[in-house]
Amino acid sequence: MFGYVVGLPAFASYFAVGLFAYTVFASVYTRLTPHDEIGLIRSGNLSATIAFLGALVGFGLPMASAAANSVNIVDFIIWSAIGIVVQILAFYIARASLPGIHDKISRGEMSAGVWGGGIALIIGILNAACMTY
Repeated sequence: MFGYVVGLPAFASYFAVGLFAYTVFASVYTRLTPHDEIGLIRSGNLSATIAFLGALVGFGLPMASAAANSVNIVDFIIWSAIGIVVQILAFYIARASLPGIHDKISRGEMSAGVWGGGIALIIGILNAACMTY
C-alpha cells in the first residue's frame, strides 16, 4: 500500500520549488513593468490580465518541461532560473516590438495586452521545447 506514495516527497519538493519559482518570477516581472499589474487587474483591466496571464503561462510551460525532464531537484532549480531569465527576455521583446505597450495596457487597450501576452506565450513554448533533452 505505501508503495503508491513513494514518490510523494519528490512531488512535494518539485511542487514547492515550482511555487517558489513562480513567486520569484511574478515578483521580478511586476517590478520590471512600469505599470501595476495587480492594481490594474483588480480594477478590471482585461488588457493587463491577458498580458500578465500570458507571462505566467509562458513561464509555466518551461517549468513543466523542466520538472518532467530534470534529473534531480538541483537540475530543476537551474532550469527554473533559466526559465525566469528567458521569460524576462520575452518582456523586453514585447516592449521593443510595440513601443508604448505599457501605457497602452494601462489604458486598457486589448491589442497591447494580447500582443504582450502572446509574445510571452510564444517565447515560453519555444523555451519549453528547448528544455527537452
